[in-house]
Amino acid sequence: MTDLHLAVETPAVQVDLRHPSLYLNRELSWLEFNGRVLHEALDPRTPLLERVKFLAIFSNNLDEFYQIRVAGLKRQVAAGVSELTADGLTPEEQLRIIGLTVADQTARHRRCLMDDVLPGLATHGVRLITEFEALPSADREHLERYFRANVFPVLTPLAVDPGHPFPYISNLSLSLAVVLRDADGEERFARVKVPKILPRWIPLPTPYRYVPLEYIIGANLDLLFPGVEILGWYTFRITRNTELELDEDEADDLLSHIQEEVRNRRFGEVVRLEVHTSMPVSLRQLLLAEFNEEQESPALALTDDDVFEVLGPLDTADLLSLSQLEIPALRDPPFHPATPARLAGGRNIFEVIREGDVFVHHPYDSFGKTVECFIEAAAADPDVVAIKLTLYRTGGDSSIARQLAHAAERGKQVAVLIELQARFDEENNIRWAQRLEDVGVHVSYGVVGLKTHSKVMLVVRREGDAMRRYVHVGTGNYNLKTSRIYTDFGIFSADPELGSDLTDLFNVLTGFGTPASFRKLIVAPKGMRERFIALIGREMEHAQAGRPARILAKMNALVDPEIIVALYQASQAGVTIDLIVRGICCLRPGLPGVSERIRVMSVVGRFLEHSRAFCFHNGGETEVFIGSADWMPRNFDRRIEAAAPVEDPTHRQTIIGILELMLQDNRQAWDLRPDGTYEQRRPLAGEPERSAQKILMELARAASPGATV
Repeated sequence: MTDLHLAVETPAVQVDLRHPSLYLNRELSWLEFNGRVLHEALDPRTPLLERVKFLAIFSNNLDEFYQIRVAGLKRQVAAGVSELTADGLTPEEQLRIIGLTVADQTARHRRCLMDDVLPGLATHGVRLITEFEALPSADREHLERYFRANVFPVLTPLAVDPGHPFPYISNLSLSLAVVLRDADGEERFARVKVPKILPRWIPLPTPYRYVPLEYIIGANLDLLFPGVEILGWYTFRITRNTELELDEDEADDLLSHIQEEVRNRRFGEVVRLEVHTSMPVSLRQLLLAEFNEEQESPALALTDDDVFEVLGPLDTADLLSLSQLEIPALRDPPFHPATPARLAGGRNIFEVIREGDVFVHHPYDSFGKTVECFIEAAAADPDVVAIKLTLYRTGGDSSIARQLAHAAERGKQVAVLIELQARFDEENNIRWAQRLEDVGVHVSYGVVGLKTHSKVMLVVRREGDAMRRYVHVGTGNYNLKTSRIYTDFGIFSADPELGSDLTDLFNVLTGFGTPASFRKLIVAPKGMRERFIALIGREMEHAQAGRPARILAKMNALVDPEIIVALYQASQAGVTIDLIVRGICCLRPGLPGVSERIRVMSVVGRFLEHSRAFCFHNGGETEVFIGSADWMPRNFDRRIEAAAPVEDPTHRQTIIGILELMLQDNRQAWDLRPDGTYEQRRPLAGEPERSAQKILMELARAASPGATV
């Protein structure tokens, strides 16, 4: 194997590879990704209910973007931060461009929903009805009965007057702003929260006809405010800053500290106000004034630029439930993952792994028949003495966590690293941490100051007079729900050196100290960036020596400036670089003299591309790694990450084949242009359509017909 060297010859063409013109903005690149998600909803080739799903995903993504990224930029502006991004933008400039981009995207989203998708669904008998007065009297009576029995008892109208201050409005909650006239003829304001605990889309007696809950509440406000004239009601919704603020130096108990921060999250500053287009300007200004009054420093005052008009229902992330309607003609064909051939015969899974590594690719390979089977076998096997794994996103109902609890109850040593800071999954993780501790599981919350993002599992089994270690290293969470919709790679192995590496890694996570080096794992935060830069540098050396040189990598995001510089240098040296980057990419491909040998593409389809793989040609002795990390500063510097080499030649070729297949996609693939925009590929005249995800599903069906999850 060729030695790795960080130092390489300087390319003949001298270019400032850190010049802002060579970088794309992180936030705007993310918005480009969400635009590709939106395109799946706009694309008439997508089945109608799947278009509804993508509309919902777009909205949910945007909610998270405002809660975290926009909120962070606003705090920077309020605090007077003027540091430029790698592409040379200030926080104020980013906010301005974000506002313009989001306004355009949300307008296209709304036109798609109101003018295309909902009318299209109506032709198939699926109707979302917002014109309450147009309903037949029988339907209105049905809804009034439903309101009296199920909604009315739950509602709490909150008046605003000298005796009632403006009510607290929770993050992302949908509300009705009600304008009233009392007996004295004075106009009053009241707020009615649309309760999340109730279904959003209320079915009518005729199948597939629904009315949004807020419209039912609005039609029955006279029952909430008897004897008062109702002048109008208007829906609105706010978004708050939800980023956790942790000071580990002051947090003696990380669990308690995060519980407190999750509670405090409800009171973060308001960063966005969404209102129905019918809301009068005077009422919008009242809301802005009230939200600005509650803001605590440092916070940026809300302006009209932070108000987004919405025609039709707000909070369209809730459309996800409608997209699940069982109407086969309007949905993607059902898909049932396969069971890998070596695990399909019912043999002992440890025996199979001892014979050779097992590679899995979810969701094409069943998570239940592989990862869950491995954990179930470990929990039940009397020869297994210890189980250790990392849990990043547990999910509300975690079968894996239950198996770990059963293992602990059977007397096995069970150690779980639960990442309490997994964004928007903190409460689930806190609940599972407490439940696992109650049954004797050793629960650790990781290393102070770092998120544990690695996806690794270690099983120790007594075999004869010795202990053998079995490992799983993956790219995705140990979560059954996401395993069905995320693509991820994983390797099961009994390799002694990988087992030793994972033993050392878990000792770091649960104890103190850091090993000087790992045998095979590449681990962050110490050494991962440097190792990947060295691997890139080695390809440069091959190219400079006249040997074939290529880098083929797949990840969710490419942001790290040090890696980008190394890739630019490699391109200048003659290395061919193919990057499959699902979301954010701050590298500009195709720049003459800098990146003309770099190609960047993205695939957005039925499954969320989440697998990560890094392939280096290495003069014909190809090396392939899979792991949990993207090429971002946070992964290299602020997270515990792990990547493992794929050493079985067959598995290496399988991964390379999957990535090559994606490079040939002409249905759901997008090419990144040098200016930061993306162009979707289309089949040429006479060329067959090639969807990598569809082809992989067909291969899975052929390998395991009739398989179930």
